[in-house]
Amino acid sequence: MKQDLAISRDCLDCPIRFRAICSRCEPAELEILDSIKFYRNYDVGQTVIWAGESLEFVASVVSGTAALTQIMEDGRTQMVGLLLPSDFVGRPDRQQVTYNVVATTNLYMCCFHRQRFAELLESFPHISQRLLEITFDELDAAREWMLVLGRKTAREKLASLLVVFTRREIVGDEAILDKEVNFTLPLTRAAMADYLGLTFETVSRQISKLRHDGIIEITGNRRVTIPSTANLMKEAGGEYDL
Repeated sequence: MKQDLAISRDCLDCPIRFRAICSRCEPAELEILDSIKFYRNYDVGQTVIWAGESLEFVASVVSGTAALTQIMEDGRTQMVGLLLPSDFVGRPDRQQVTYNVVATTNLYMCCFHRQRFAELLESFPHISQRLLEITFDELDAAREWMLVLGRKTAREKLASLLVVFTRREIVGDEAILDKEVNFTLPLTRAAMADYLGLTFETVSRQISKLRHDGIIEITGNRRVTIPSTANLMKEAGGEYDL
């Protein structure tokens, strides 16, 4: 783990400025946050937080992706969630976490010392309000994902996961539905299989079928092009709020 990267410290230049925990902050509030923030980056595969350890900081994901995992009683590791850019890590009111956080790509985070951040919540209503909104969004996403895992076909599950990745690329652009979207898959096929409750072979087979049907295009192993987000959403078998 490295600290204080060559990243712009100007909040106004932050790529997640209008989606992160600070999105509703006034200039004076941003100045105070700026005075207590620090950056950390993690290489792919590196553990950010171990379950049960003391949590010294909370953070927003600036770029990259991390997996939330838990160790089952038989020793197997189960992925239980994903952290994408603008997602918030940690709870200000809790000293320990119940899951591991592992970088699935190179991960960059804007961090705040947990105790100092918790103190700010009492006097910064804009941050408290945004944290509540993020919490409700996470709850809605968890309920939505229960449907994906419990009721959808393998093809729909994979398409739903690709929709999740696509949504982060087109936030705030409703006109993008029939435009081309490009991104690099933040998970390997094995990790996607684990997250979706499928086998590696099934994920590979469904990717090939979506590619054959023109729903996605793949360059190399991880670079994906979505010719039409609307068509991908149809394949996911549900309605999505972009």
